[in-house]
Amino acid sequence: MANRVLIISAVAEDVLALRDALGNARDGPFDVDDVPALDPGLQRLAAGGIDAVLVNLALPDAQGMACFDRLHDAARHLPILTLCDLDDEAQAKEAVQHGAQGWLSRGYFDNYLVPQALRNVIERMKVEQRLYIAQARAQITLNSIGDAVISVDMHGSVDYLNIAAERMTAWPRDEARGRPVAEVLEIVDTATGQAIVNPLEYILQGDPAAGIAGECVLVDRRGRHIPIEDSAAPIRDWNQRLVGAVMVFRDVSRNVALTAKMQHLAQHDFLTNLPSRVLLNDRVSLAIALARRSKAYPVLLFLDLDKFKHVNDSLGHGVGDRLLQAVAERLLACVRTSDTVSRYGGDEFVILLADERHPQDAALTAEKILHALATPFLIDEQEVHTSTSIGIGVFPFDGTDAAALIKNADTAMYHAKERGRNNFQFFHQAMNQRAVERQLIESNLRRALEQGEFTLHYQPKIDLQNHRITGVEALLRWIHPEWGLVQPERFIAIAEECGLIVPIGHWVLREACLQAVRWREAGIPGVSIAVNVSAVEFRQRDFFDHALAVFEETGTDPACIQLELTETVLMRDVATSADLLARFKSVGVKIAVDDFGTGYSSLSYLSQFPIDVLKIDQSFVRAIDGAGGKNGAIVGAVIDMGRNLHQRVIAEGVEDEEQLAFLKAHECNEGQGYLFSRPVDAVLMQAMFGTGIPV
Repeated sequence: MANRVLIISAVAEDVLALRDALGNARDGPFDVDDVPALDPGLQRLAAGGIDAVLVNLALPDAQGMACFDRLHDAARHLPILTLCDLDDEAQAKEAVQHGAQGWLSRGYFDNYLVPQALRNVIERMKVEQRLYIAQARAQITLNSIGDAVISVDMHGSVDYLNIAAERMTAWPRDEARGRPVAEVLEIVDTATGQAIVNPLEYILQGDPAAGIAGECVLVDRRGRHIPIEDSAAPIRDWNQRLVGAVMVFRDVSRNVALTAKMQHLAQHDFLTNLPSRVLLNDRVSLAIALARRSKAYPVLLFLDLDKFKHVNDSLGHGVGDRLLQAVAERLLACVRTSDTVSRYGGDEFVILLADERHPQDAALTAEKILHALATPFLIDEQEVHTSTSIGIGVFPFDGTDAAALIKNADTAMYHAKERGRNNFQFFHQAMNQRAVERQLIESNLRRALEQGEFTLHYQPKIDLQNHRITGVEALLRWIHPEWGLVQPERFIAIAEECGLIVPIGHWVLREACLQAVRWREAGIPGVSIAVNVSAVEFRQRDFFDHALAVFEETGTDPACIQLELTETVLMRDVATSADLLARFKSVGVKIAVDDFGTGYSSLSYLSQFPIDVLKIDQSFVRAIDGAGGKNGAIVGAVIDMGRNLHQRVIAEGVEDEEQLAFLKAHECNEGQGYLFSRPVDAVLMQAMFGTGIPV
C-alpha cells in the first residue's frame, strides 16, 4: 500500500514539482494530497490516512513557527518536513527543534533522493511508533504483576522500579533513579542481621548465576523487614555486551509465616502444645549424644492414662481433650525446665529426663507424677479422676538409641498396668511378653496372606456442599479364624517391621482395583478409591511398575485410584518422592497427603509434589470447638492453605454436627467420618451409592 503524503503550500510550482517527484519515485509512487492553506490542511489531517506532511511555513492563514506549532499539535505522531529556500534554512532548523523531522530546499524538490529520504523518514517514524507501543506494553505489564522489578545500569545505579518495587522498598521511582542499588535495595541475613551483597552487583561483576543464598530480608526505607525470594539476570545489548542487570523479587512473608506455623504444628501436639514425637526423637537423640561425652544417664518415662477411654465414652471427647490439657500442665510442673514433656499420642505421654546423674532418682520423679495425677481434676464443674501407669527406660542399659529406649519404656509401662495401674516399673529384660505376642502376630500374618483372611471395608467421602458421595477409602480388615476381628493398629506396625506390609499392600491395591471394576460392571462407573501406602511399600523400587501391572491386569482406570501417603513418607527422600509421584500422575493416579499437619508440613517442599488432596488429620477435626478457638483456627488455616495450593481438602474423623457446621462454614471440600458412615463392606457400600447418605 502506497504512503500518502499531504502537501500544504500555496506555491503551485512547489506542489507540481513535489507531485512529479513523488509520483515517479523509483521504489513506487506516493499518493499525494495538497491543500493551499493551514486550516484545510488541519481538516484533511483530521480525516486520517496521512503518513507524512510537507509544509510551507508561509501560508495565507498562518506564518512561521506559529504555523508549525499548530500543525505539530494536530499531527505530533506524523513526520513533518518543512519547505524552504536555500538561503533561508534558519527557520527550518528552528522547526526541527520544535519537532520537525527535517526540511526540503527549493531547487531540489525534483531530486530522485527526495522520495527516498521521505520514505526513510516515514519508516523511521513507524519504527518509533512500534517501539513506543512495545515500551508501553512492557511498562503496563511490569506495573501489573505482583512481583517487584528493579534494574540497574553498569555503575550499579538504579534506573527502573515498577510499582510493586516502589511499594516494597518505599522508594518512589523518581527518587530512587540514579542512586546506588545497595541504598534502595538493602538486603540483610535473617539470622545475623548482616548486610548481604546484592545479586545485581554480582552480575555486574560477571557472575551470571548470582542469587540470594539462604534466608534473607529486605529492609525498606522505613526500616520494615520483609522476607523475599529473588531471581536476577544480566541485561545485554544486541552485541551481547553487558549493559546492566535486572532483579525480580517477591514478598514471601505469608509463606514464611505459614511454614513456621506448620513446622510448629509438626513438632508440637495441637491440643497440649507439648513437643510431638518428631521433636521428642530429636531431643532424645541429642541427649544420648551428649551423654556419651559426659556422666549423664538420660531417662525416659512412658506414661499412659488409666481408664482414659472410660472418660471419653462417658463424658465425651471434649472433656477428654480438656483432661489431656490439664494433665500436660501438671506434668510440666513435675519436671525441670531442661526436661522434655511430650504427648506421644492419644493418652500417652513421654518424659525425657535429659541430665540424670543417678538413674534411680527417676523413681522420685515418677512418684511425684503419680501423686500429681491422682488429685482429681475439675473440668466443666465436675470432678474427673484419673491415674497413670509409668514405664521407665534408662540409657544405655535399656537402649542405645531413641527408638529402643521408647520401645522398652513402653514395654515397662504395660507391665505397670498389669500390676494394677497407678504405679511405675523400670524396664528389665524379662519383660518380653509383648515380644512374644509380636512373634505370634507375625506368624499369623503370614498365614493370613496364604489363607485369604484379609478383606477390605470402605468408608465414603462426602462433598460437604451437596452431600454427595465423592469416593471411598479402602480400609484393611483381618478376620482371624480364632481371634475374630483384629484391629489394624495391632498388626500394621508389626507387618511393616517384618516386611509383610509389602505383599499385604500389593493385595490391598489389587483388591481395590478389582472392586472398582466390579462396581463399574454393576453400573457404578468412576468410583474413586483411596488406598493407603506404607513407607516400606512406597520405598520399593518396583512399586510403580507393580501398580501399573495391577491396573493392566484388572482393567482398572488409574484415574479411579487415589494413593494416600503421609508427610513423613514423602519427606524421607524429597527428590525420589517427587519423581515417583510425577510418574503416577502421568498415568492419571491421584495423590493425597494423609494425616496432614502431624508430619513436617513444609510449604516449600509440599509445593514440589503433585498433590491433589490434603486430608486433615482427625485429631485436628476432633479438636474443633464451638467458640472458634485456636483448635478450629488450625483447621481453618489448613483449609486456606489447601485452597492456596489448589488442592482439595478432606476432613477426617467428622463425628458431630458442630464439626460439620465449622467445616462447611470454612468451605472445606469433603468430609469423612462416623457422622456420615462407619467403614462398611463392599455390598453395603454399593447400596449407599444408590441411596446416598442423609446428612
